[in-house]
Amino acid sequence: MNGVHDLGGTDGLGPVIVEEHEPVWHADWEKAAFAMFPTNFIKGYFGVDEFRFGIEQMHPADYLTSRYYEHWAHTIEHYTVRAGVVDPEELDALTRHYLANPDEPLPGRKDPDLVTLMESVVRSGGSARRESGDPPKFAVGDRVRVKDDSPAGHTRRARYIRGKTGIIDLAHGTFIYPDSAGNGLGEDPKHVYTVRFRAADLWGEQTADPNSTVTFDVWEPYIEKA
Repeated sequence: MNGVHDLGGTDGLGPVIVEEHEPVWHADWEKAAFAMFPTNFIKGYFGVDEFRFGIEQMHPADYLTSRYYEHWAHTIEHYTVRAGVVDPEELDALTRHYLANPDEPLPGRKDPDLVTLMESVVRSGGSARRESGDPPKFAVGDRVRVKDDSPAGHTRRARYIRGKTGIIDLAHGTFIYPDSAGNGLGEDPKHVYTVRFRAADLWGEQTADPNSTVTFDVWEPYIEKA
């Protein structure tokens, strides 16, 4: 993504404010927004990369002025409406109703099978590793450059590493390719590498700590031999 949602290395937004003794939840509705991700993910309405891309389709002003779990609520609404399981007009009517009646309890729903499935996923996790018959094009120690074009749609290739050169420190095998999966084009697994960059190469000799490095996980199509 080439919009404001790619904030790495962006100037002018002020310091990151770390809230002392920050609670897990700032409001009860955040718990519901959090729970909506895995329950709708399991139903197949979106994958992890599509979920991220849904957030990236928020209007920039809304994205920058809204809270973290508002981003989650936006993308869940986006994909459930697209899947036809949520009616936008009904959702708007319910929103108006609960704004006018904030103390009215939410409708209840029980789904024991979904709870059992969720408990299993929480315990075992869900790996993005996938098998692929493609041999790796690069190896640990290779000097590589991140391609410096501007892909449309979802990507995990951050702007601040594009055009930069580094060294491959680790090779991880093949994983779901977000630039394919996030854009609804299938998993298309690709090799993933950890690339180490000099901080000075990213931020400039006058700005960066001369002894610092930055590591970044890249998918194979992101890089080329330097």
